[in-house]
Amino acid sequence: MNRTLLSTLAALALSTTLSFGAELLNIDRAAGHALDAYDPVAFFTDKAAVKGDFKITATHQGATYFFASKKNRDAFQASPERYLPAYGGYCAVGAALGVLLPVDISTWQIVEGRLVLNYSADVQKMFNKDPQGNLKKGDANWPKLVADHSK
Repeated sequence: MNRTLLSTLAALALSTTLSFGAELLNIDRAAGHALDAYDPVAFFTDKAAVKGDFKITATHQGATYFFASKKNRDAFQASPERYLPAYGGYCAVGAALGVLLPVDISTWQIVEGRLVLNYSADVQKMFNKDPQGNLKKGDANWPKLVADHSK
């Protein structure tokens, strides 16, 4: 990773944390919207980032999720853990490094059945060099990140 990118990621890590209830979620601070109002189910079913309808919502762990259809909302409500983004919607590489970073929704991908997001296309390329290793590191770091930011 180049020095400029590392410096940028470190600065972002200091400014983008939010603890919401017992979970750590990357949500719009003012409105409580998760995933920038994109439909979490559509990433899996439509294989696309689809904006949700502001009239079709569900709340989970204090965050509001938006859906393109009632069918997607119902699927989410029946099994939210299946559709929730990895690492509370924070950057997967950040989680692997033990820091919280915001994401660019265009970096979404489904990896091992999980919705994974990253800070940028360049960071996503870093993730894709070792997706299983990055998920393993992120999974190991995630409980401490949650604990540190739930205080």
